[in-house]
Amino acid sequence: MSSSTRITVLDYRDPKFPHHSHTHESGIIAIGGRITSDTLLDAYAKGIFPWYSDDLPLWWNPDPRFVLFPSELKVSKSMRPYFNQQKFKVTYNQSFSEVIHQCGKLPRKGQAGTWLNQDLIDAFTDLNFRGYAHSVEVWNKKEELVGGLYGMALGKVFFGESMFSIESNASKFGFITLINDLESRGFGLIDCQQETMHLASLGARNVSRETFINVLAENEVVKLKQLELT
Repeated sequence: MSSSTRITVLDYRDPKFPHHSHTHESGIIAIGGRITSDTLLDAYAKGIFPWYSDDLPLWWNPDPRFVLFPSELKVSKSMRPYFNQQKFKVTYNQSFSEVIHQCGKLPRKGQAGTWLNQDLIDAFTDLNFRGYAHSVEVWNKKEELVGGLYGMALGKVFFGESMFSIESNASKFGFITLINDLESRGFGLIDCQQETMHLASLGARNVSRETFINVLAENEVVKLKQLELT
């Protein structure tokens, strides 16, 4: 799609996303609209995710897309002692509010200030209540929350949103634990959105937008089934 492609402006009351072929070459498929839990469900089912620019929602569907196939997970030798010694304990959905607020304190690449505003926090919190959004908590031996991440599960795809670490390798420990659990449940893909060295070291890689959309369909993303993580 050429740079002359017009970006869709979403209706605030009734946002409807265009087909992914109408994505601008910047990776933005739409702007505006309203952040609600239902809008997020519709967006993620179509492979779209929101970032904010000031107070304006920007909806992204980049090409390429950075993903991790669970079967391609790489665990470095330096991480193995953490698991052998069970240095951390991992739980799910025990402290969603604290995890998402901790993630909101961290800057996101290419965005000044906090990117996780109250609208997004409220919408993801509602999705957690409804069984679609999930948090991963990582606790040290003192039972202190030292890392974690959150994201959304649709079909057999987990859409990772953000992670944080207070102690070294805590979020990586939680992420690896989550991927192993999801693979055992038949999940076929972890969406990482944008490329980072941290995720690349774990085996994540770029795929084309077309491949990504096809994998979503193969993994039944449009089927809104709640994932019970324990």
